[in-house]
Amino acid sequence: MQLTAGRLVRAKRMVVAANPNEYEYIEGSIPMEWDAWIRGRRKEPPSVEELLKNDSYREHIKLKAKEVDEKELALQAKEYEEGLVATPAKTVAKGHAATTSFGKQEISEDPTSTANTFQPGSWMPNPKK
Repeated sequence: MQLTAGRLVRAKRMVVAANPNEYEYIEGSIPMEWDAWIRGRRKEPPSVEELLKNDSYREHIKLKAKEVDEKELALQAKEYEEGLVATPAKTVAKGHAATTSFGKQEISEDPTSTANTFQPGSWMPNPKK
């Protein structure tokens, strides 16, 4: 930082882009370590070793998350098979959420959902024996 006319002025950090077209950059295309340095949240630019280490850590976390998801799905399938957990009810969405429904509403045996309405499935009691 420099002192100019009684004001503190932060040093400007510039990046020369490998791809000069701004519209071709998407969020996440600049590593967060570089973004932190450019915005002054860290004092030193990241080293190649740090970038590689953080990249491998992110990949490791993704693999662990995938493993956890697979274990959870396997456990859930096992619980469904053993009858410990009821299978989720399936609702059928008719139409598009942005449209209003026209015409007569049909009573269905299956639950339905459109826009802001929910129609539970029909139920008839068993005749007494």
